Amino acid sequence: MGLFDDFSRFLETKLEEFLRSNPHLELQAIEEQLKEQEEDTLRLILEIQKQEKTLQAEILSAAQEIQRWNDRAKKAKAAQRLDLAQAAQERQAALLRQGNQRWGQMQGCKERIERAKELYRQIQSRRKEVRSKAAEAAAAAQTTTKTEQNWDTKGWNQSYNYNSFNAADPLEDKFQHWEAQEELDRMKRNMGR
Repeated sequence: MGLFDDFSRFLETKLEEFLRSNPHLELQAIEEQLKEQEEDTLRLILEIQKQEKTLQAEILSAAQEIQRWNDRAKKAKAAQRLDLAQAAQERQAALLRQGNQRWGQMQGCKERIERAKELYRQIQSRRKEVRSKAAEAAAAAQTTTKTEQNWDTKGWNQSYNYNSFNAADPLEDKFQHWEAQEELDRMKRNMGR
């Protein structure tokens, strides 16, 4: 694991150096993180809204059950069945407690949704600021060192899927061909001596 940790630290250091020397890319990376946070917040809002709908359905169901047991309690009292009336009222009270708990949970969901929506708005605002700063930094980087920025940061916006078993990597093929050609040229020079 030590080798993996060392390699991981090396990569982090190189990435930090690269981003410091290319601030527009650092801002772009921050914007990507904010985009992910924005998407996570939206998923959270949808999940809480789903919980709220479930709780609303449970509250409605509890209300219907409370009404049913209330009617039964009245019917039992009218029939002078006080034992059944008492049991029906106890059931009604238990359902009422359960409904109140669900109501409290639903109110908690509503509060969480509002907090998540506020967080979402803050993330959107921050992302807009970062996007604007990134555009300014990219424009500044283009005007100062267009050729350096072109080759140094070109790969940043391209995805690459590293697969050691992938034999059809055109860049790898080009380098192998170039390295083999250089080795061949070196051997020819050495033989010509």
